[in-house]
Amino acid sequence: MANIEQVREFFSKDRFATENGAVIDEVREDYARVSLTIDERHKNAVGGVMGGVYFMLADFAFAVATNWKKSGTVSLSSDISFLSTPKGKRLIAETELIRKGRTTCCYNVMVRDDLGKPIAAVKIVGYIG
Repeated sequence: MANIEQVREFFSKDRFATENGAVIDEVREDYARVSLTIDERHKNAVGGVMGGVYFMLADFAFAVATNWKKSGTVSLSSDISFLSTPKGKRLIAETELIRKGRTTCCYNVMVRDDLGKPIAAVKIVGYIG
């Protein structure tokens, strides 16, 4: 895919992420930044953001970073640490490659709010298909 619009079009089929508000902000070799605006559908019974929202955003960032040029990489395992609650209005997930081998890869994803506060840290190991 040559440009961000083509990447967005391809990943529009990732309906769980996109229908829950996730958008692709930036993509380049072994990196992606995705975000969403927090609204009522993202909140749990006590008014906080549901933990699955952070994981979905991190997983989407991983998917974009690993599949925007050639699809086929899937998650083998993920580990999420919840660090804080957001104070801002948006969540931003940035992923970066830690190690890439012939058949596996490892990425760190940091989820922050739009004020820069760290919200969740995620490590994802993937299989390169």
